[in-house]
Amino acid sequence: MELVTEVYRVTGSFPDTEKFGLMTQMRRAAVSLPSNIAEGSGRGSDKEFIRFLRIARGSLFELETQIEIAQRLGFIGQSDTLSEQIEHLFAMLNNLTQKLKP
Repeated sequence: MELVTEVYRVTGSFPDTEKFGLMTQMRRAAVSLPSNIAEGSGRGSDKEFIRFLRIARGSLFELETQIEIAQRLGFIGQSDTLSEQIEHLFAMLNNLTQKLKP
C-alpha cells in the first residue's frame, strides 16, 4: 500500500500529456500489487495464493520497468524510496511464495 501511495505522489507531477499514458500504466500496475495479494489470500488454497503472488510479482516487474522509462524521459528523478520499496516487495513476495510451496 505504501508503494501505491508513493507511485501516486510521484506521478502527480507528470505532464498532462501523460495523463492517459505512462501515469495511468504506473498507477494501475501499483494498485494491482496489493489487489492481487488480497484476492489470492481470499481464494482459500495455497496453490491459488501462489498463483496470485506470481501475478503480483509480474506487476512489480512491470512497474519497475515503467519507473525506468519515466526516469529516462525526465518525468521523475532517481528515487531511492521507490527502489527500496520495490526491492523489499520482491523479497517479500519471493519469501512468501517459497513458504507456501508444498
